[in-house]
Amino acid sequence: MPGLDARPTGDALRARFVEVREALGPGPVFGTSSIRRAAQLAAAIPGARFEPVRGNLDTRLRRIDERRFDATLLAAAGLRRLGFASRISALLPLTTCVPAPGQGIVAVEVRGGDDGVRAWLAPIGDRHAHEALEAERALVAALEAGCQAPLGAVALPDAASGQLTLHAVVAAPDGSRLLRAMSRGPRTSAAALGRKVADDLLASGAAELLAWGR
Repeated sequence: MPGLDARPTGDALRARFVEVREALGPGPVFGTSSIRRAAQLAAAIPGARFEPVRGNLDTRLRRIDERRFDATLLAAAGLRRLGFASRISALLPLTTCVPAPGQGIVAVEVRGGDDGVRAWLAPIGDRHAHEALEAERALVAALEAGCQAPLGAVALPDAASGQLTLHAVVAAPDGSRLLRAMSRGPRTSAAALGRKVADDLLASGAAELLAWGR
């Protein structure tokens, strides 16, 4: 989004979401092809409109500069990695937009039974990331969610306490209805935590919303 000083970082950028929302005014147009992001943001910004956008990062940012959209939704990590951190106007709070399950995870696939390669790769593994992904994947499996479903899930590990907190949301594609669930449990029981949060969402009526993505 142009017109805002984007130098603040971290918590300051998270706090700026309200300021950015007000600066956009009524009926802002967002460029995004993510149904999950659009559905959640529609609930947070009534009257917002969403237009599909494709292409690489340069292309998407150029659409903003050309005023074809008022703002776009992109992964902050990618912007920072490619040297575009100054283009970040605000970070979406977790209470506003939950990322996709498994987002940011880097995986290496190993043939079944190839224990030698598995042992060779083990030192580069991130145990906390693996546990977080295990919870998120268990949630998706329990919900039987399709890849296009407006479903968000993120598990946040706490190394000090040995706990894992799982946030999840299931949304109607137009943002008219959002179901949220959150639970906390031992990192050693990540899959069980994912299934519990899925059960909570299903008890609230998530199956009806998820049917859209199947």
